Amino acid sequence: MESLKFVRVVRTPSSEVYVIWDDNQRLGQVDIHYAHDVIHATLVLEQDLSLDEQEDLVHQIDQDIVSSYLPNFDREDFIVTVFRGTELESFSDGGTDLEEELELDDEDF
Repeated sequence: MESLKFVRVVRTPSSEVYVIWDDNQRLGQVDIHYAHDVIHATLVLEQDLSLDEQEDLVHQIDQDIVSSYLPNFDREDFIVTVFRGTELESFSDGGTDLEEELELDDEDF
């Protein structure tokens, strides 16, 4: 997993959401919530990973994302809950269906 890329899709004053890519394959998503000196993360994996690979990924998230917000020595704990799941659908109340918007963009070219 040397080719991991974290793409931030949401950022608020106290949280972030990243999609995790391994080369061109979506590996999962991590939602991170900063609560003073304790950081909570929910990691949803879309691919099967061994326990060692999961631990490496959590370490990478800590090094690349979390520690840039709050260094190890400034926090009490970093709690990560790992789930295995598959995205079924995306919904938006913005008025435009995401799938239709993507298809229209493709047809324009």
